[in-house]
Amino acid sequence: MDFHCHLDLYSDPFEVVATVKKKGTFVLSVTTTPSAYEQTAHLAKDCPNIETGLGLHPELVHQRFGELSLFDKWIHSTDFVGEVGLDGSPRYKESWDLQIKVFTHALKLSDVHGGRILSIHSRQAATKVMDCLEPFKDRNTFILHWFSGSVKELSRAIELGCWFSVGPLMLKGKKGKNLVSRIPKNRVLLETDGPFTSIDKQSLYPWDANRMCIPELSELWGVDSNKVASTLDENKQILLSKRHSLKIKHAK
Repeated sequence: MDFHCHLDLYSDPFEVVATVKKKGTFVLSVTTTPSAYEQTAHLAKDCPNIETGLGLHPELVHQRFGELSLFDKWIHSTDFVGEVGLDGSPRYKESWDLQIKVFTHALKLSDVHGGRILSIHSRQAATKVMDCLEPFKDRNTFILHWFSGSVKELSRAIELGCWFSVGPLMLKGKKGKNLVSRIPKNRVLLETDGPFTSIDKQSLYPWDANRMCIPELSELWGVDSNKVASTLDENKQILLSKRHSLKIKHAK
């Protein structure tokens, strides 16, 4: 599985889609701008194991704020929203108020339309992200992508019911391992954040997540790799059962 990658930004996304389809890897393909959503979703039209998220990355809010209305246009077409969130890095300080406006809009829109599964960016902003999430926790499902907050912030996120997508690079560092060791095993999902991530100068692809993360989690959790794989697969199935379209279908 790969619950957070930027499929449209690989050098040859069609080849990646073909390989994902062949391998049967589940992929949550997140977008960084609303205007990229339609074409990115089209990439996956013949691949049922790829879902596309409607996003506006906090790093791009100052440039793409004018695309916010496209959220309203496309929210009906997907069960997933992402990448959205807040970035508290000094570089993006000037766009902070706009970031909050965009993130809150995405949360409200998801809530009004019955709930969505959201992949959320929270770098140097975890506390404010959770302040924003709190009013919308009942209908929506939150996945904190590559969480890097404090242990205290992690505890709050767990209490909020958040899930966590964990990648190979997060599992390489001491802080990342410490955070992952504290996450309930039944809330852990895998991601790559490809193509923005690489190991030994090689970009990570969706099928790398299981291969690279399962051995690390096996060591961290003190269980064998088969048990890790089984737990992750169960987590994936539970998470995907929360899709809005499935809830509507079951309600009928």
